[in-house]
Amino acid sequence: MSVYLDGRPVVDVWTGWADRRGEVPWSADTGAMVFSVTKGLASTVIHRLVDRGLLAYDVPVAEYWRAFGANGKSAITIGDVMRHRAGLSHLNGTSCADLMNHRVMEARLAAAPAGWLLGKPAYHALTYGWLMSGLARAVTGKGMRELIRSELAQPLNTDGLHLGRPPAEAPTRTAQIITPQSTRANPLFNFVAPKIAACPFSAAFGAMYFPGVKAFVQGDIPMLDGEVPAANGVCTARALARLYGAIANGGQLDGTHFLSPELVSGLTGRPSLRPDHNLFVPLAWHMGYHAVPIPGVLPGFGHAGLGGSIGWADPGSRIAFGFVHNRLLTPMIFDQATFIGLGVLLRRGAAAARRHGYHILPDLRAPYPEPARVAAG
Repeated sequence: MSVYLDGRPVVDVWTGWADRRGEVPWSADTGAMVFSVTKGLASTVIHRLVDRGLLAYDVPVAEYWRAFGANGKSAITIGDVMRHRAGLSHLNGTSCADLMNHRVMEARLAAAPAGWLLGKPAYHALTYGWLMSGLARAVTGKGMRELIRSELAQPLNTDGLHLGRPPAEAPTRTAQIITPQSTRANPLFNFVAPKIAACPFSAAFGAMYFPGVKAFVQGDIPMLDGEVPAANGVCTARALARLYGAIANGGQLDGTHFLSPELVSGLTGRPSLRPDHNLFVPLAWHMGYHAVPIPGVLPGFGHAGLGGSIGWADPGSRIAFGFVHNRLLTPMIFDQATFIGLGVLLRRGAAAARRHGYHILPDLRAPYPEPARVAAG
């Protein structure tokens, strides 16, 4: 776990094991697959593009990504998508092979008709990422794996933000996911699950289920070999806290302009108790992040992921934190509940630090790797 206060690192701790046998110690540069925390990374890429005038939130997606205007989607704006209101949350029979091909998924979503949830908050558990990558590709010509490196990791000078498996030469080492490794099939589930997922009213199940989903996070984590910008990010706690630390500090970090203060001021949404139509709990979606809608419970915004990893920024108090781990054994939906209590402790600690002073941690993170220079021949 890592914590930033006023744009400076003040907590950086780690413990445990990075493998299932308990033989490889967790280190400062151990990264975990953070599941939906990845949506916060993809969203921040879009905010960087908006900040440079390449995109605008209130403009229809189809103005930039022409193919997206098919089948009655021409009026859906970037803001609609970032608030999970695009009506495109269901996977609709996506296969493993399709899911691992981000170009195919972008094309499928561009051609698809919007569903009955258009205009309503309905968590786009997996499709959100390909919607973001298709939009970003339309104005940059680059995929989200490359953009997370060039738009986030490079300006923040950290190696700890990746989409999919980090390169072999990267300092970041991916932890194994601690989850049951049994490969025994359940014939009844395998027969019933696709039928339930195909139902228009299958809620989160239809947005998350695809055949072979369990195997994708077992073994060597096959899901890491694709570009799934809503789910397969690999982050270190240091890097995640650094990202949200910049946002919480008005878009500035170490003298670097990461986002403009004006854009950051618009990232905090209004509290809302309106339940999400797929998750059935209120998450107050706003511009790619979610909040805790009960006032004062956990101020700010960010994104949690399946299992309990989380990145969070509170611009009001200039506190940000990142927490990553590799245990996929906690109940979905309640994964992030622990951080409500943790947020209280962090705010108390920050208040005490400002009264009595605090130490800034030395810069020990793995920096963004400089590209290799080729000697002139």
